Amino acid sequence: MSMSVGAASGSDELEVMAEMNTTPLIDVMLVLLIMLIITIPIQLHNVNLNLPSGNPPPQIVIPEVVEVNINSAGLISWNGEAIPNRDVLEAKLSGAAAQETQPELHLRAERDTPYKVVAAVLASAQRLGANKLGLVGNEKFAQ
Repeated sequence: MSMSVGAASGSDELEVMAEMNTTPLIDVMLVLLIMLIITIPIQLHNVNLNLPSGNPPPQIVIPEVVEVNINSAGLISWNGEAIPNRDVLEAKLSGAAAQETQPELHLRAERDTPYKVVAAVLASAQRLGANKLGLVGNEKFAQ
């Protein structure tokens, strides 16, 4: 702790001012900070993974592909065959879901198709267990 002595304002008497000299404290802190930065080990940003080696086995059974199309009027077709009502669609979906190797259902809807029709087909497929379902042809709608 240091003390500085200076003249009081307007008088000839010396006034004692008790202030802490912070310069050595700052110097010590900077030296400690630099030593800390130097001694920290270098961080490597990599993750070690144990990946399998070799080629994957070939696919034994090639699944059947079923095209489910929905036009802008909401009419549904199964591989080009018109579906008259929802009961027939659900019968076809449950038949596809019951197969040992489920066919891939490619759902293609036109741009002006009402969403409720597409959502109803998706909900029926999910409820009946048709798990291999994909929406195809949507890339042409992206802007």
